[in-house]
Amino acid sequence: MIFKCPGAQRFTQPQPEIINCPFCFEEVEIWTNEVQATCPNCKKTVMRQQGTSCLDWCRYAKECVGEEVYNKYIKNRSIARKPRITKGLKEYSGDDKNDKTR
Repeated sequence: MIFKCPGAQRFTQPQPEIINCPFCFEEVEIWTNEVQATCPNCKKTVMRQQGTSCLDWCRYAKECVGEEVYNKYIKNRSIARKPRITKGLKEYSGDDKNDKTR
């Protein structure tokens, strides 16, 4: 496969992005192929939302970006989803501290 999808460029040629730390509002540099970084000011882990990309649905994704880049994307995707899943479960189940059945 010679053609490279333009959507995969952020993974094959990553660029730095600047986001604000949600804890102290300091600028944090996160590369486009990463989902988390450590804030240089407060030292907390800062997560960048990772939307869907062609790597999620394209049958040639692994071939297009290479196995190493593809596997890193899959790992980062699971890291990024964990806090959202945890939050959703907490919202669904409510505050277990008041549960008298335990």
